Amino acid sequence: MKKTFALLALITAAMSGCLKVDIDDSVVNNGGGNTGTGTLQERIIASKVITGNINDIVELPKGKYTLKGYVFVNNRATIRFAAGSVIISDTIQKGALIVERNSRLFAEGTATEPIVFTSGKPAGSRKPGDWGGIVLLGNAPTNRSTTPIIEGGINSEYGGSVVADNSGILKYVRIEFAGIAADPNSEINGLTCGGVGSGTVLEHIQVSYGNDDAYEFFGGTVNPKNIIAFATADDDFDFDFGFTGRLQFGISLRDPLFIDGGDAGNGIECDNDGTGTVATPRTRPQMSNFTFCGPNGATGTLGNHNFNTRFRRSTLFVLRNSILMGYQKGGFQFESDSTAAAYVDGRSAFRHNLVHAVVEPYKVGTLTLVPAVNAATVKAKAEGVDSCKSYTAATEILLENPFNLTAPNFTPKAGSPALAANAASFFGFNGFTATAYAGAIGTTNWLTGWTSFTPQTNTY
Repeated sequence: MKKTFALLALITAAMSGCLKVDIDDSVVNNGGGNTGTGTLQERIIASKVITGNINDIVELPKGKYTLKGYVFVNNRATIRFAAGSVIISDTIQKGALIVERNSRLFAEGTATEPIVFTSGKPAGSRKPGDWGGIVLLGNAPTNRSTTPIIEGGINSEYGGSVVADNSGILKYVRIEFAGIAADPNSEINGLTCGGVGSGTVLEHIQVSYGNDDAYEFFGGTVNPKNIIAFATADDDFDFDFGFTGRLQFGISLRDPLFIDGGDAGNGIECDNDGTGTVATPRTRPQMSNFTFCGPNGATGTLGNHNFNTRFRRSTLFVLRNSILMGYQKGGFQFESDSTAAAYVDGRSAFRHNLVHAVVEPYKVGTLTLVPAVNAATVKAKAEGVDSCKSYTAATEILLENPFNLTAPNFTPKAGSPALAANAASFFGFNGFTATAYAGAIGTTNWLTGWTSFTPQTNTY
């Protein structure tokens, strides 16, 4: 975490002329870098600038604010944004909002007044990577033997033993053009969650044109709902280090002409850890009612568009009642003997899903298990006891307009197999809303009003 030193340290450093001390700017100007009289909250409201460290309770009225540089919310502080607020990032001192353990972020928009975190560049010139993103750090469990440090050049700890830890509330929030790579394989994502607990509320969130992952979960137990990943460079939903939360009602829509040039982009990438150990808790995201829409072979599709699911490195997983379609190199895909063994013996589950891919709806990495597990045996299991169905064309799933990049519609048409009676099977699947459909959308389109698929041209 950021270290705070007493004013005495500043005086000592100045007198000695040789001692370098990292001093929290709240010591010299009460945090945030906003000089003047009044409380930190009053100064932010007056200047419309958020920068430095937030070490107090800050509640901001509806307005437009500039996030300047890495902003740390720490020392049990909270920051609250009112519905309808717009937070733009300075694109010279690229912003990121980092909420440390025991502190909280409250960004509660509404369907008619969402809260938008976006690039500070004018309409038409915004690009992925214009700023960092939002980082939530909590005290929920991970599978690391020592307290981990979040990636992205932030140098902050996360994780603990508090399953129901609370890092705040994000509702009806859009995060656009985020994603900074501090170092290779060490990035800030659109929304990064490290050890975030189940007391945190993440609902109705859209991450658009992220320069790395849309969402990445390092351990933790949080249970997101109604989340969208749109035009992600790398992975849409990335899980690691013992994440065990439940996610329901999610959408992934890829832009065929945008992808990370150095890494393959997947709908899901999921590892127990970077080396494939079986450290506990084992990573096991439980996901239901997702609609994944890949490039679907569109003209000009870039080569790094990859798999719909990439379950690997000893992870466990659950994916049910979902639609997988249009991914370039594979639909339901998994790697590593340990991951495959868990699917075969039932610790992992892939059930009641509709499966399509441009090539290989079922794809399995090189395994050494005996008896052999391959694409044919996986398809037989998925389409047998697990009630999945596969399709040769995405149009056979009969969604209204799922691949449209400016006005997509993921609602099932009349006669869609997504509305079939066998799409719902929740026996023993606690914590999820029972539905009579597969995919993210039934008859009610929960995207209406607060989402945007044209963030480049929006005026804020």
